[in-house]
Amino acid sequence: MFVDYARRKPSPSTILALQQLHGAAGRMPPAATAFPHRSDRFDCLLLSQWSSAAEAEPNIAWTRELYRDLQPLVDDAVYVNNLGEEPDAVVRAAYGGSYDRLCAIKRTYDPENIFRSTHNISPDSHGSVAAIG
Repeated sequence: MFVDYARRKPSPSTILALQQLHGAAGRMPPAATAFPHRSDRFDCLLLSQWSSAAEAEPNIAWTRELYRDLQPLVDDAVYVNNLGEEPDAVVRAAYGGSYDRLCAIKRTYDPENIFRSTHNISPDSHGSVAAIG
């Protein structure tokens, strides 16, 4: 399916990749760092891009279809460096079980939320991790 979609991508600028996680990344316990997704050894990257506004509709449709078809095959997890402008639930999913611990660290070391320019973990955040919807 992955190869089929790659052959049918509407834009030559679009990238589909499987990044292998191995070595030290796979040997660390999930709670040892902010990055908790260590049980699976691959990250699926979909970078859909095109040159002009006229190309948007077919590219967005293709990307949404691929994303939908991949859902039964992938976990509700995301690598934070792959995120764009995402809702809080997706950022929470990126940090998985580490999110609440990171909120506590943020409350201690950055209670005024100065470091917030990327995928923010607010010092005011509470609650459990939400799945990507």
